[in-house]
Amino acid sequence: MNIDFMAGRKIAAAISVLLVLSSVVALAVKGLNFGLDFTGGTLLEVGFETEVDPETVRQQLEADGYRDGVVQYFGTNTELLIRMPPQDNIDQSKLGDEIAGELRNTFANVELRQSNFVGPAVGQELTEDGGLAMLAALAVVMVYILFRFTKQFAVGAVVALVHDVVIVLGLFAVFGWTFDLPVLAALLAVIGYSLNDTIVVSDRIRENFRRSRRDDSVATINKSLNQTLGRTLVTSGTTLFVLLALLFLGGEMIRGFASALTIGVVVGTYSSIYVAATVLLAMNISREDLLIPEKEAAEEAP
Repeated sequence: MNIDFMAGRKIAAAISVLLVLSSVVALAVKGLNFGLDFTGGTLLEVGFETEVDPETVRQQLEADGYRDGVVQYFGTNTELLIRMPPQDNIDQSKLGDEIAGELRNTFANVELRQSNFVGPAVGQELTEDGGLAMLAALAVVMVYILFRFTKQFAVGAVVALVHDVVIVLGLFAVFGWTFDLPVLAALLAVIGYSLNDTIVVSDRIRENFRRSRRDDSVATINKSLNQTLGRTLVTSGTTLFVLLALLFLGGEMIRGFASALTIGVVVGTYSSIYVAATVLLAMNISREDLLIPEKEAAEEAP
C-alpha cells in the first residue's frame, strides 16, 4: 500500500483551520459548561422507595425553581445523583436539604443519603490549576521534542497537540456537555496519546530522511506515513474499541471522560498524519536538517 497522504495536505489544512476557528468561536460565544468541580454547587445522593425516572425528577426540580441541575442514576434505578449549580437567593449550604424537602412533597419516602457543598473558591482554584497543568504539559512536550528532534518537529508536535485539544474543547462548547475534572484528565490523556503517535511518526520520518538521498521531502514523508500506518490504525482501533464500550455501557458518570477521549483519539490520529507532517513541509524540512554531525556520528560508530 502506498497512499499519497501529502497530496491532500492543503485540503486537510483547510479542514483543520476551519475546525479550530469554529472551536475558538464556540468557546468565545458559548463557553464551556463547567461542572461543579469548577463552578461550585451542591451534590446530592437521593434514594427512592421505587424506581424513578431521572428526567421526571429534573423536570420537577425545574418546576420548583431549581435551574440547570443534572439528574442521573447512581448505582440502581431507585438511587439518583443530583448535581445542582449555585442558585440565586438560596443559601448554598442548605440547598441539599431544601431540594430533598421539595422532592418529598412529590415522591414518597425520599431519603437524602448524602449532600456535599463545593464552594466557588475551590472551583476557581481547580480551574486555574487545570489550565496550568495543560500549559505545563504543552511546554514540556515542546522542550522534549526540541532536544530529541529539531525545532521543526517541536513546532509540528505542539501545533498538532493544540489542534487536538482545541477541537475537543470546541465540541464540548458546541454541544454543551459538562466539563469537569474527569474531562480535564481525559484532555491530558489526549495530549499523551497524540504525542506518542506523533513521536513514532516523527522518528520514522527522521530515519528515512537520513537514509534517503534521492527522494524529496514530500516523498520521504509519504513513505514514512505509509510505513507507520498499520501501527497507527491498530493502536487507534483497539483504543477506540475500549472507549466506545465505556461510552455506551459505562454509564453517565464516565460519559464525559469517554467522550473526550474518543474524540481525542480520532482527532489525534488524524493530526499525527496530517497536521504535524504538513507543518514540517511548511517549515521546509530537509535531509540536511536531520543529518548527524560528523563528530557525533564518529562517537556513535563502534
